[in-house]
Amino acid sequence: MVFKVTKKVKNIGLAAIGLVLLVVVYIIGVNVGNGNLAISGSSLSSGLPNTLNYASVNQEYRALINNYDGKLTTTQLLNGIKHGLAAAVNDPYTEYFTASEVKQFNNELNNSFSGIGAELSQNAQKQILVMAPIRGFPAAAAGLKANDIILYINGRSTQNMSVTQAADLIRGKAGTSVTLTVSYAGKQQNVTIKRANITVPSVSYKFLSGNIGYISIITFANDTAGLIQQAAQAMVSHHVKGVILDLRDNPGGLVSAAVATTSEWLKPGQEIMQERRGNVVLQTYTATGGDILHGIPTVVLVNGGSASASEITAGALHDNHDAYLIGTKTFGKGVVQQLIGLSGGAELKVTVASWYRPDGQDIEHIGITPDEVVKLANNGTDNQLAAAEAYLANK
Repeated sequence: MVFKVTKKVKNIGLAAIGLVLLVVVYIIGVNVGNGNLAISGSSLSSGLPNTLNYASVNQEYRALINNYDGKLTTTQLLNGIKHGLAAAVNDPYTEYFTASEVKQFNNELNNSFSGIGAELSQNAQKQILVMAPIRGFPAAAAGLKANDIILYINGRSTQNMSVTQAADLIRGKAGTSVTLTVSYAGKQQNVTIKRANITVPSVSYKFLSGNIGYISIITFANDTAGLIQQAAQAMVSHHVKGVILDLRDNPGGLVSAAVATTSEWLKPGQEIMQERRGNVVLQTYTATGGDILHGIPTVVLVNGGSASASEITAGALHDNHDAYLIGTKTFGKGVVQQLIGLSGGAELKVTVASWYRPDGQDIEHIGITPDEVVKLANNGTDNQLAAAEAYLANK
């Protein structure tokens, strides 16, 4: 995931109570969902009306409450229509969050939550898949890998389920278990995983033999900028021969954290990425200063779980000739989301632009192929890390 943190914008209120039925949500979403809300720059959906006629929605609403054999609440229906409006865009990264979901989302973004420790996404077939299991936590320990498809959660089918809904079902009290039915390469199996409280700094570092520094970033969170600065200073103080930046299974996070990270290598003003909407350049991100690791031979480790802000970082360091990439092709998430504050503490996370590498390449659904492709060995040895050490030993 890639987010840019911006100021809250005023809620565009829903004029009437609406129906949560999929057909109604779809109709609304088709007419409104593709619009860019309160975003600067040109809109790809500028021909849409500013307001909608909700007569048909109210008609369906009255039919529902007069005939449905069950209990309904106004909040339930309104939240359903808001979730569906975002879902109708057919973009897995555009989502509506209630106030409670906002809290959960922020906790996950900053690596503090109770669950299994895996970032979820959605493929073109609307299947829930693992974007990246976080190293050292239950999902990774249970053997989940990037691009595993989650077919069932505790026996419940994930068909037509949003990423948020799937995450809600997987989360739970620490110590309890969740059973996932996963599919990879056509093989299906049940995996039972015990949930845990997960709070971990986003950056860690150590020193390897041969005076090589090792930095690992598991997500790009609020604490990343300060921690990467500390790690970079430690590398310089140790007079390392080279640096390995491990971004494997890092699902991404904040653009600001990716900029802070790359700025430890790039000179001020060097391009990190461009945000574009259509053919219009909305913003160009450049290195902001620091650059104390500039000139130190660097290898970035990536794999299929390296997504979004990880790909921004890897692409920027590579294209500016500050790093050599080793591993396997990255996930391929080349779009940027903005968080828009709505009434009652709710938020809309909406895709506002695509991002492009300094060399001009768009990586959406393509990913980044490393300079040296090394598949992880099946015998438990980290041959990708070994390849990085071997490369730096010859520098």
